[in-house]
Amino acid sequence: MKLLRIVLCILSVVALSFSANAKTIKMAKANWDTGYFQAEIYKMALEELGYKVAKPQAIKPSVFYVAAAQGDIDLWVNGWFSTHDTYIKEAKGKVKPVGYVMKKGGLQGYLIDKRTADKLNIKSVMDIKKHAKTFDANGDGKADMVACPPGWGCEKQITKHFAELKLGEFINPVKAEYSASMADAIARYKNGKSVLFYTWTPNWTVGALKLGKDVVWIEVPYSKTKATKVNNATKSSINLGFGADDIRPAANVDFLKKNPKVEKLLKVASIPLSDISAQNMKMNKGEKSERDVKRHAKEWVKANKSTFDGWIKKAK
Repeated sequence: MKLLRIVLCILSVVALSFSANAKTIKMAKANWDTGYFQAEIYKMALEELGYKVAKPQAIKPSVFYVAAAQGDIDLWVNGWFSTHDTYIKEAKGKVKPVGYVMKKGGLQGYLIDKRTADKLNIKSVMDIKKHAKTFDANGDGKADMVACPPGWGCEKQITKHFAELKLGEFINPVKAEYSASMADAIARYKNGKSVLFYTWTPNWTVGALKLGKDVVWIEVPYSKTKATKVNNATKSSINLGFGADDIRPAANVDFLKKNPKVEKLLKVASIPLSDISAQNMKMNKGEKSERDVKRHAKEWVKANKSTFDGWIKKAK
């Protein structure tokens, strides 16, 4: 009995010592729900590596990069590059992207419903000018387009499109909460109305409105981007107005220097686009609570245990 108390005492001291020495990582996650799954998997990996991770708070990019530069937040895994390049420049060397959650999988652009595209022969965002009233939801004569909320990186790019192409003359960008705005657009589509919206992939939106069947990408003749081959578009080679982005972790540079294991982990970890898309579809079908996302992440780790364990082994 005495020996048992001694052993328990030693274990308690070891546990307390580990707790005192363990770095608590201040992690953020994107305020778009399609990024929650990746954040949860990386959080689990950091914990497996021996770190404590504070509950990630959902924030917009403009807030994350400022907070990370100041050292108030250590990292997140929801960077979109090149869309977030301007934020990195503004951080002046204090924040950097490291590793890849997914390479060149992040398509962005504007879509309309296919039946309207076919009926009115709409190929480009500029064609909307002739048919603005078709997409008018509030009666002001302009086409209503679900856009990006303030503070998202895509908002800056959309603003550039509107300035160069004078889209504001016939399109009203709706900058309300994105998921709610998209839910409204989907309801309009199901009621036979025409819809115009910005989106990205992977995203549940193109599960609810299927690419090529319900909606198609339209061209944005923006001078700073080039045409590429894109499936489910109004043209086989099309300028989407956005480059194909890499989804990458981004972290405070000083934090990474002090925690080289974290940097190693971020460099070796990645998640297939197909797996992210599959999880996003589960969210679209109603499995979108915090508990659901945590379960999805745990299921992914269990199904990909050798891959997950490989990350940890390489990072140690």
